[in-house]
Amino acid sequence: MYRTGLQEKRNEALAAVLPIVGLVLLLALTVAPLPGSVLLAFLLGAALLTAGMMFFSLGAELAMEPIGHHTGAELTRSRKLRLFLPLAFLLGFLITVSEPDLQVLAGQVPSIPNRVLILSVAAGVGLFLVIALLRMLLGVQLRYVLLGCYALVLLLACLAPAEFLAVAFDAGGVTTGPMTVPFIMAFGLGIAGVRSDRRAEDDSFGLIALSSVGPILAVLVLSLVYRPDSAGYVVPDLSETADTVTLGALFTRALPEYLGEIAVSLLPIVALFALFQLLRLRLNRKTLLRIGVGLVYTYVGLVLFLTGVQVGFMPAGAHLGSTLAALPGRWVIVPIGMVIGFFIVRAEPAVYVLRKQVEEVTSGAISGTALQRSLSVGVSVSIGLALTRVLTGISILWLVVPGYVLALILSLFCPKVFTAIAFDAGGVASGPMTATFLLPFAAGACLAVGGNVVTDAFGVVAMVAMTPLLAIQALGVVSRLKRHAPAPAVLSDALRALPDDAIIEL
Repeated sequence: MYRTGLQEKRNEALAAVLPIVGLVLLLALTVAPLPGSVLLAFLLGAALLTAGMMFFSLGAELAMEPIGHHTGAELTRSRKLRLFLPLAFLLGFLITVSEPDLQVLAGQVPSIPNRVLILSVAAGVGLFLVIALLRMLLGVQLRYVLLGCYALVLLLACLAPAEFLAVAFDAGGVTTGPMTVPFIMAFGLGIAGVRSDRRAEDDSFGLIALSSVGPILAVLVLSLVYRPDSAGYVVPDLSETADTVTLGALFTRALPEYLGEIAVSLLPIVALFALFQLLRLRLNRKTLLRIGVGLVYTYVGLVLFLTGVQVGFMPAGAHLGSTLAALPGRWVIVPIGMVIGFFIVRAEPAVYVLRKQVEEVTSGAISGTALQRSLSVGVSVSIGLALTRVLTGISILWLVVPGYVLALILSLFCPKVFTAIAFDAGGVASGPMTATFLLPFAAGACLAVGGNVVTDAFGVVAMVAMTPLLAIQALGVVSRLKRHAPAPAVLSDALRALPDDAIIEL
């Protein structure tokens, strides 16, 4: 069974990664030559990325989703809010602290101590997970909660220092990564399964959407407390390697680092599940064995995935961005970046989890293919806008404020389930691929044109998190219009002219 599952996941991973590899190779051999060591590191990183996606996808299916589903269902059956809400906060807090992308972000914001930033963001996620669950239990419409939350976000954004705006909106994306998404989405499905009313499955979406608001508000509030002279990201050292031995040493040094980091990330979740199993769940041995195998796959997959993207994809992204931006017609970087964005979102591990849940909950009414295309278009547009910011230096508020206002307006006209899926997708699309390839791509381009990396380049994650809200809700509006469109008069007349036997045969 596991071998068949791995073969299926391998094919999915290859289909996601090969277009990116082909595109980078095409650019490297034509308009944007890369140093040999950087290109080789990229190819090795792509191999690790493919293997990591294969193991992680199967592991999430075997372990993270059942853990979240059983935990959510059991907490809901208890009917005790004094138990349910504190444990929900603790789950949201622990899984956010264990999110690898948040650790990376915290290390690049020297103006705020790492521990303060991580704990504040984790508390924000825990608090808004509680708010999201209360919304589900009370049956409050998601659009109204989102309107209030983002009104507060936009108000605080107008008061926060400019250097913190990109960090704040980026935080909302990095906290919904490969660890958080499978667990929280399955947690919502477990609650919906116990509720079993007509709106329960629609309400199972939206947990990621509201959990993404907490980090934005947390960083914006921190920006009003911490007023440093300089706030920004630390540009990583992307120097070339002298030979293949040095290149191999980069990977061998990174691998043990991620072995420890992912172990620490998974440990709180495993410990909490083990405690819950002893006290409440009492799952059978076969189910526990399946979850155990899935946790091993998840661990191996995340280690390989993050090693590949950190060591192989980050240098390639930075070099590619700086080379394209240094060309005489530097605006060519915008359409090229849009093409890269269209394909790179397919390699985000959490996108697979969202596609699978959408197809299951809607019984195929919203296909994974349509969702993937909408995400790809949305991310493509977001990269185009982000690179336009790099070249022009316009403030991120000029894009984020109109974008979120339009997204909230669309939420009033499209089906509720599309709104919930869209805001979930915004968090899902902005995962480790965005942080480790597209972010260095924009930073390299910004350095090449002499811009301010802090205010102009960063915010790519924020843009990637915003545009799917528009693309998927637009898909929902089109779906509603098609459903209510009258049948063509010509076709109706033609059918009426047919004899009964012909109509039955048709």
